[in-house]
Amino acid sequence: MEKTRISVVEDLPDIREGLRFLLNQTAEFSCLAAYNSAEAFLDELRPGLLPALVIMDLNLPGMGGIACIREAKRRFAELEFVVFTVYEDSDQVFAALAAGASGYLLKRTPPHKLVDALLELRDGGSPMSASIARKLVATFQPAPTPQEMPGELSPREHDVLAALAKGLLYKEIAGQLGISVHTVRQHIHRIYQKLHVQNRTEALNKFFDR
Repeated sequence: MEKTRISVVEDLPDIREGLRFLLNQTAEFSCLAAYNSAEAFLDELRPGLLPALVIMDLNLPGMGGIACIREAKRRFAELEFVVFTVYEDSDQVFAALAAGASGYLLKRTPPHKLVDALLELRDGGSPMSASIARKLVATFQPAPTPQEMPGELSPREHDVLAALAKGLLYKEIAGQLGISVHTVRQHIHRIYQKLHVQNRTEALNKFFDR
């Protein structure tokens, strides 16, 4: 069976050559070409020499990966792109998908899972790293109704949260407020419950952004 041809666009030599080696070791894929820039990739795009799939980094010298995907899809709509990057913030994810990417994988993806994702992409799927998929799901979940909004904090809980914002340790908070460390932990537990958060950073962000 003829192998599926894949091009790689990645500026880091070790990763670029590692992807080339991985693809050429599989029974299903071959690396058509590996480029160190978006410009080099676009320069060689022409009918008859198109890859079936493209592995695209985002942080490239010169033209970025998202702009490259957009331009390549404008020329050849049939091209299938999977992003392969360290960036997992929502803005990058949505921009890449809006530009025409069909998948979004993080560079910590193990080699065997990357191959599985490429098979999924080849067969018409949209492979996503788990954390990326969760971000997408969260986007479509409804906002909390008024009765689900965070509860009001007591004056003492305000004091504890203010101390947390200063970066104080539980023992330091206890000494500053004249209470036991156990009581500090109880206050923090209630703060997390009222604000519907899991940790200090989420609590501070949610409370001070209200």
